Amino acid sequence: MRKVIFGLILMLSVFTLNSSQLFAVARLQDTTSVPSDVEFTTIGSAGDTAGKAAVSDTIAKDTVAKEVKKEATIVTHKSEVQKTLWQTFIAGLIGGFLAFFMPCIFPMVPLTISYFTKRAGSKQKGIGQAMIYGLSIIVIYVVFGLLITVLFGSAGLNAFSSSGLFNFFFFLLLVTFAISFFGAFEITLPSAFVNKIDQKADTSKGLGGIFFMAASLALVSFSCTGPIIGTLLVEASSKGTLLGPAIGMFGFALALALPFTISAIFPGFLSSMPKSGGWLNSVKVCLGFLELAFALKFLSAADLVWHWEWFDREVFLVLWIVIFVMMGLYLLGKLKFSHDSDLPFISVPRLFLAMLAFAFSIYMVPGLWGAPVSVLSGLAPPMNTQDFILTAGGGGAAASGDASMPVKVKYDDVFKKPVGFTPFFDLEEGLAYAKKVNKPVMLDFTGWACVNCRRMEDNVWIKPEVGNLIKEYVLIQLYVDERKIKMPAAQVHYSKILKHNTDDLGWWNGDFQATNYGSNSQPFYVLAGHDLKPLVEPQGAEFDAQKYAAYLQSGLDKFKAAQ
Repeated sequence: MRKVIFGLILMLSVFTLNSSQLFAVARLQDTTSVPSDVEFTTIGSAGDTAGKAAVSDTIAKDTVAKEVKKEATIVTHKSEVQKTLWQTFIAGLIGGFLAFFMPCIFPMVPLTISYFTKRAGSKQKGIGQAMIYGLSIIVIYVVFGLLITVLFGSAGLNAFSSSGLFNFFFFLLLVTFAISFFGAFEITLPSAFVNKIDQKADTSKGLGGIFFMAASLALVSFSCTGPIIGTLLVEASSKGTLLGPAIGMFGFALALALPFTISAIFPGFLSSMPKSGGWLNSVKVCLGFLELAFALKFLSAADLVWHWEWFDREVFLVLWIVIFVMMGLYLLGKLKFSHDSDLPFISVPRLFLAMLAFAFSIYMVPGLWGAPVSVLSGLAPPMNTQDFILTAGGGGAAASGDASMPVKVKYDDVFKKPVGFTPFFDLEEGLAYAKKVNKPVMLDFTGWACVNCRRMEDNVWIKPEVGNLIKEYVLIQLYVDERKIKMPAAQVHYSKILKHNTDDLGWWNGDFQATNYGSNSQPFYVLAGHDLKPLVEPQGAEFDAQKYAAYLQSGLDKFKAAQ
């Protein structure tokens, strides 16, 4: 009975990890913090004026530089950073607990605890050594997380998250991890290096020997923990927070170390754990299916950034449906890998988890005809990549219908319109139209690889109370990661905030947002008048439709009051 309960808790944790990484943590992927070494440009300063001189013939930057927030500088919102780090920690914690139940680690617990007890000579000393062993595991993984930050820095991590090359590389990496979990091969470190660390653990005495034992565990178990660590670091790195990788590794190591320490302090805990067996490999294979599904999210981002336009929403959903159907068949014993043990009967946890996998697959089927499939909002490709939508649905689905709206706008051959909306993609063109029709402006700073941007468009904007209000604005979408469109030489200048030339539309829009509105995270919404001064305080993603509608209404009220 204990084994059944542990199996149920474990497999539910698998789905918890998937949802926390793919859905909850994904919302933080788009929050970009500012590197500690950036030089802030105060609007109106000499440095800013020099940067804007090259674009004096345009409406945008010269106007805003003189009128919007004279003392604005980029600031990192502490509450957002803390929220990001907490969710990174939780994702790491779940990943660590999953890693503990891998075949490379779980069977080692009784052996390790027995070794400490015999080596110490007494239970009290054994407990002390087990605690040091747990602390050593934490130190090793946290140092590894800090090393990632030192090598790349938050600025590099931020650039990675919106890079097509980064996303495609991690697609291939996660597919490799999945294949490894399916049993095709094992990802191992060089045997000479592992053996050397193992010898150090045997020959060293005192704290040094315990530390090398922890290092030996980390290296020997890499074939199981490597894919989980890799996935966690991908998520932590793409959030842009400087300490993200280290915090993620701390959560991972804490979850991995706790069972060893608790087993030494409370021997009853060790005896209550299920025995090793074929179920451990089943957990590994199920994680392989989840890794494979998660990999498609990175392929979708690369497709959007590079404008391939072949990996659309239907293709994504079909692959996810197939993956989860196969997962359900595996749990029922209908699929079997070479290293799987015989399954004489289906346990209750496997049955319920198979039902969950099949139910999720069926839930995604209507998405092939344009149903929102809200649980995948932001993870799946945006709705505007859908080739066929059976029903418009929602207040945002019907086009504006304004007769004065141009049939063709600048850059509409590059960007796709959110379903039901007719935005501009060029600031000058959109602002000129807003003046013509006397409407306020809604600046939507967005990005191709921005998960929360897609969640807002596909899950919030389609609500009638939101969509109808957005149509009262002139919507201007400014992509900060568009690299295909190059800027004229007259508009290229060096951004001291982003530390990059504004040589393409993405860098130009990013510098415009950072310089004038004190933020470089996406999505970021600015409700403004014709002078581009914010009518109300700009804000980021808000997934509560009622609150977001109230925000939009407050901007309209301010604009009308000023008329």
